[in-house]
Amino acid sequence: MRLTTTVRATSRLPLLQVAKVAVATVLAWIVAELLLPGQLPVFATIAALLVVQPSVNQTLGKAIERSLGVIVGVLVAYAITLVFHGASWIVLLAIVVAIFLGWVLRLTPGTANQVPISAMLVLSIGTSTPNYALDRIVETIIGAIIGIIVNVAIVPPVLLAPAHQSVMRLANEIAATLERLAAALISAQKPAQLEELLITARLLRPMQAKADAALKQGEESLKLNPRRSRHRDVLAEDAELLARLTPLITRVLGMTRALRDHYDDGLRTEPAVRAISSEITRAAHDLRLLVRHKESDGMEPEATTAELPALTAPLSVMLPQSTHWILIGSLMEDLRRVREEILGE
Repeated sequence: MRLTTTVRATSRLPLLQVAKVAVATVLAWIVAELLLPGQLPVFATIAALLVVQPSVNQTLGKAIERSLGVIVGVLVAYAITLVFHGASWIVLLAIVVAIFLGWVLRLTPGTANQVPISAMLVLSIGTSTPNYALDRIVETIIGAIIGIIVNVAIVPPVLLAPAHQSVMRLANEIAATLERLAAALISAQKPAQLEELLITARLLRPMQAKADAALKQGEESLKLNPRRSRHRDVLAEDAELLARLTPLITRVLGMTRALRDHYDDGLRTEPAVRAISSEITRAAHDLRLLVRHKESDGMEPEATTAELPALTAPLSVMLPQSTHWILIGSLMEDLRRVREEILGE
């Protein structure tokens, strides 16, 4: 493993996010220095640095974590000082007690880590500095508040574009998988081609997981966001489309697996197979139209619906060969359900 992979991220944070962190740290330093002169406002700067997160909701959570961790750490330090007075080894004892206290209280990692750090600093530095502990609590709260204000005031991020793009890519890939399946039904296939067809179809699952994660990030970015009312409907539409696409993935995978498992060269001679292939192609076409409608702001719904061809009309299926009737029946049933999902029935 290369050393750079352990210290470098695969992607950069948005430049706006980095700028917000810088602004928050500078403001926290200035404000804390004005309100609490005499000490370098390191705690306020660290709090602001850690608090500013991609969403307002995450920022508030980090602010609470940081502030609560400092307060609990100070209380632990004072309690141990009262019991054991000024022995030098109480610093180590405070760290151990704070670590186990975080475990007992089921604190989040951010809060649990802050408790022993605060206790250690209070006992090692605060004993020689009057009001050190109280000033550090106030300083941390100042930095956390500055971080929240900056994140709210400077264009709160709304992560809708990644969610929308992920859902649209998933829909288009489902359509492409249907088209590949339709072509495979009416052309000669080698075992390696059938295996490749199934492996490619299985890639829909990671795409679905990525789209679902992007939607959750989008929802997170809207929590406590002043701009949420203007964007919530867009995210809800993408979530609704993903809910319709999820069963389609199951159907497409089932159809592809059935073809891989039951394929033989005589399948192309079945009269029903060509009709099923045609209907699958239409299903892919209708799914692309559905995506196009979701991406179009000015298109009238009636105009889009008028373009939709009839999907999976009742097929007149002659009795297939005994080796093919399971596959044909399975494809027809999955195709019926694909039609229902695309048309929202």
